[in-house]
Amino acid sequence: MVRGTTTFRWIGLGGLCVGLLLWSLGAAQGPQAPEPPKGPTYMPVVEQDFATMQARDQAAKPDVMQRQGALLAERYDLSNRPDAGVMMSGGSKAVQQGVRVKLPTGVTWEQLAAMSPDEIRGQALFPLGFLPLPHVKHDTGGMVFPPFEIAEINQQEGRSLERFDVDFDLPDHLLPAFPPPLFLITRPELGDVSQGKVLTIKNYYALMDGILTPVQMEGLRLLLTPFPQQQFNQTDDRKTDAQSLGVTCFDCHVNGHTNGTFHLNPDNRPQAARFRIDTVSLRGMFNQSLHGSKRSLRSVEDFTEFEQRTAYFDGDQVTAAKKGVHLPDRAS
Repeated sequence: MVRGTTTFRWIGLGGLCVGLLLWSLGAAQGPQAPEPPKGPTYMPVVEQDFATMQARDQAAKPDVMQRQGALLAERYDLSNRPDAGVMMSGGSKAVQQGVRVKLPTGVTWEQLAAMSPDEIRGQALFPLGFLPLPHVKHDTGGMVFPPFEIAEINQQEGRSLERFDVDFDLPDHLLPAFPPPLFLITRPELGDVSQGKVLTIKNYYALMDGILTPVQMEGLRLLLTPFPQQQFNQTDDRKTDAQSLGVTCFDCHVNGHTNGTFHLNPDNRPQAARFRIDTVSLRGMFNQSLHGSKRSLRSVEDFTEFEQRTAYFDGDQVTAAKKGVHLPDRAS
């Protein structure tokens, strides 16, 4: 027991050293950015004239996308460089290879590795690709879906996930395979139970009848049921052309995996301090002990209780109530 305790102490010290190193490198970003201006804690709840807001957003969209494209091009190599020998699950799409963060002109990784944090800071050589990536439209935020997800849901359900103010900003070859295979830990011998299809409220029962238990089937139904979200709802401050039923859990976590949909974390204010977050895969969640960004959640049931109050409505219960928040009880 003593030897084990000592080992864990050394591991803890090692982790502390690594943390200090990462902190020092983070401090090497050059001149510190000014503190973001403070804003209101709550999102506006006064309805705007929809036609005026939509026209303004649509007129600004080309500049918004051009700005984001220039930022991505400055920071990253987004070229299509597949590794033919490494395929994603299902074998339909190759994993991309190579370092994608760009270095300042005339600097190599070897030169950067030989420099101290003070030297990197003093010469403003910290790679910009390691800085937080902003949302395409950071002042608004909200869920932004890739084109293939938008097209599939529109075809199956006639429900639009397309926003009129922003488009998805990353190329398809950097995103997960679509649709991803779906594996069940209760029936691993079945392999991909999705049959190569995107599970929706229209087809889930036919695909899963006889494979899932009744309570699992009901859980899947909830994961595929549209509920209002900050930008996808019935109100005049939505970001969809037509009134929307909302979004589903599996619109982002398609087939229990991910499609690269991004959003902003709900845990920070002011708005400028919030971080862009990409949809994580739900694969292996049965084996995790904690869920959530800054909340110690002990189960996926805890997570779902918080998700509607936070990610769906930017952590703002005022607009959540206005737009029709869905709060399933724990048993559901």
